[in-house]
Amino acid sequence: MRGALALILPVALLAACEQEAAPPESAVQTEVPEELQQGELPVQPADEAGIGTPMEERVATLGLLNKRNNVSRDLELRPGQQQREGDVIVRLQACERTAPWEMPKETGAFVQLLVKERGTEDQFLKVFSGWLFKNSPSLNVVEHPIYDVWVKDCTMAFPGDEAAPNRDTASGSDTEG
Repeated sequence: MRGALALILPVALLAACEQEAAPPESAVQTEVPEELQQGELPVQPADEAGIGTPMEERVATLGLLNKRNNVSRDLELRPGQQQREGDVIVRLQACERTAPWEMPKETGAFVQLLVKERGTEDQFLKVFSGWLFKNSPSLNVVEHPIYDVWVKDCTMAFPGDEAAPNRDTASGSDTEG
């Protein structure tokens, strides 16, 4: 008896879920009061609004590793710049970091990696294009057998940062003799 009831109850619940409930006839559609209505939001880029550093003034520090010879280099690029190191070109399209008052702290960069094709003079193949994040390197991985790229920092300022202590000394890396 219990087994039959256990089978019938879920079927009855599913059948009840499939029926659409009609809206109550007493529902009245109202409008938002005029003083609470939101007008069109102003379309302002961050640099015009004075929020943060304009994209062209930001500087990203990226790490580049050649796994073949275990040579690692730091590249400093502004958005729109690219740098060639041997058979690889690293392009930076954008870099961002969260404002000091936001949590969790995150730093990211939109990077493109182009690698020279074997047996060609200047034929490069795009092997990666996407966002890389400092605190989550496994979120979007550059999957290449020879080269690896990761984000180290994105230098930019926010309103109120001028009064904040130096980022280097705030982290305890200030070494006085």
